[in-house]
Amino acid sequence: MALSMGCASVSHEVNVDTDLEYCNTQIMRTLSSLRTDSGTIDYSMIPRNIADSASTWECRNVCPEEWCDGFWPGVLWYNYENTGDTLLRREALRFTESLKSIVYSPVYDHDLGFLIFCSYGNAYRLTADKACKQVILDAADSLATLYNPRVGTLLSWPRNVGMFGGHNTIMDNMINLEMLFWASKNGGRKELYDIAFKHAETTMNNHFRPDGSCYHVAVYDPESGEFIRGCNHQGYDDDSMWARGQAWAIYGYTMVYRETRDPRFLAFAQKVTDVYLSSLPADGIPYWDFRDPGIPEVPRDASAACVVASALIELSDYVDASTSRRYLDASKKMLATLASEHYRCGDAKPAFLSHSVGNMPANSEIDASIIYADYYYIEALTRLRNHQA
Repeated sequence: MALSMGCASVSHEVNVDTDLEYCNTQIMRTLSSLRTDSGTIDYSMIPRNIADSASTWECRNVCPEEWCDGFWPGVLWYNYENTGDTLLRREALRFTESLKSIVYSPVYDHDLGFLIFCSYGNAYRLTADKACKQVILDAADSLATLYNPRVGTLLSWPRNVGMFGGHNTIMDNMINLEMLFWASKNGGRKELYDIAFKHAETTMNNHFRPDGSCYHVAVYDPESGEFIRGCNHQGYDDDSMWARGQAWAIYGYTMVYRETRDPRFLAFAQKVTDVYLSSLPADGIPYWDFRDPGIPEVPRDASAACVVASALIELSDYVDASTSRRYLDASKKMLATLASEHYRCGDAKPAFLSHSVGNMPANSEIDASIIYADYYYIEALTRLRNHQA
């Protein structure tokens, strides 16, 4: 579904308190919908998406294959942070603990950062529970087993090594580095920092075109470490700019600069941000791929906008004053559009937002409400509230 450019007329003013109250209302609706008639909740079933034609969450069973399972617990933790509601703390912890078995199973995928740091990471940040800390440290050690020192990156999709014919690294993997950095500074092995740093550096050197746009996948020779090619998996084609992939790059390199303070990463975070911002429609919400020839009659991706809106609030703290204002204004513009009737689910669905795109080439989660959009939306609002405090 292509949205009208009428969205461009939305005010850029963001009322953080009102928007966070809306999130709280939708979260309470979701919790209510998850309860059985007897009042119990199956904490092993995690909200994943609401199709455009549906009105209730599709929930999926917690397992290593479901990379999105950490986002719903993370949403609850952010809402607890914003409200202080002890009911939310209890429910957040119960959903979080349902993910523990993934950490102590054979490593299935590279998404342990999404799974564990969004859930247990926020849990430890807000509770200082030592048991949560240990789960994070153990997850970081497991994630590190996917590192190939000859290549200098973590392997993505270890179950699908044959898909692209080499050591595959996807842009999404940048987000998983945060757990490695954190673990190295909080009692974990110091080598975890080195792995995360090298992954970010190798990705910076190989995963991008000269203009700062990224490939979804970088393929390396697993023996020599040689970069073979960059290619598409979830974008339009090998030369396109998939919106959420570019969003992961913006968020990832902002975080890497925070953790390393290496000025190369700050300069690069700005480069990948600026090519994204210069390509946006007037309302600040990207088409699912910036180079889809069907624009404007193709779906937008609210999830990419949420990721970038959150990243820009942090990035605005690391740059000069004029650039800071530009990035913060861009974030507010995105959040204001997302708060409009074009994107809010409102009474129609218990999610926060509509109009996200999961995997367009696979025809999966098109024009849907998706849980990671909600996660980064409430994170962005929380960051903005703290930034304005």
